[in-house]
Amino acid sequence: MCGQSVPMKSWAEDDKPREKLLQKGVAALSTNELLAILLRSGKVGESVLSISRRILADCGNELNNLARLSIHELIKKYDGIGVAKAAAIVVAMEMGRRRMQEEVLQSAIISSSRQAYNFFSPLLKDLEHEEFWVVFLSRANRILGNECLSSGGMTSTITDLRMLFRRALEMKACALIVAHNHPSTLASPSPHDQVITEKIRSAGEFLDITLHDHLIIAGDNYYSFADEGTLRVRESVKIKERLSD
Repeated sequence: MCGQSVPMKSWAEDDKPREKLLQKGVAALSTNELLAILLRSGKVGESVLSISRRILADCGNELNNLARLSIHELIKKYDGIGVAKAAAIVVAMEMGRRRMQEEVLQSAIISSSRQAYNFFSPLLKDLEHEEFWVVFLSRANRILGNECLSSGGMTSTITDLRMLFRRALEMKACALIVAHNHPSTLASPSPHDQVITEKIRSAGEFLDITLHDHLIIAGDNYYSFADEGTLRVRESVKIKERLSD
């Protein structure tokens, strides 16, 4: 009869997630069902729910792991995934990253390491190579802009301090926060990380541009030089030296 709902048990397997979405809303869907809707259809001998379940299981049921896969990796790893399905997954993951960053941009202020992590995380957490980013801030810690300064290999990246502070002066920034990622997911700073942090802090002090923090993004974890006291310790030593002069 026209307008009469069809019992769920009568739906085709590939249609069940979409029908559930229409009847109960997106919040009622499992992650597996959400992925199945992105994939749209299964393949001969396997439903879309089965394919999505197989992919999620291989990723440890972690969307963060799924987000690290490229289109080519998805096609190569999973039978039943072609260019269109792989592209749908990659685009959905990227939209999620951009939404996270927009939420921080809407507040327009970064005043803690957690807020800084929320800003940089969508840009850095899923990369398999290192990148070095900076966000420029006003005196009131309002975001003036951000930029990727360098992109390196699997274990390191090179930062040009002249480029960093030229852009800071062009932006009329009073402060900045820098961040880079560790693809190894180990957040501890290397000796090179410590050296570059001190170089940026010292150069900024000369130009009256404050380095508020340097974050190392390692997946869902991060290391904050400011939170660990490294930047404050150096400043307190400077103050003591001046008082003793």
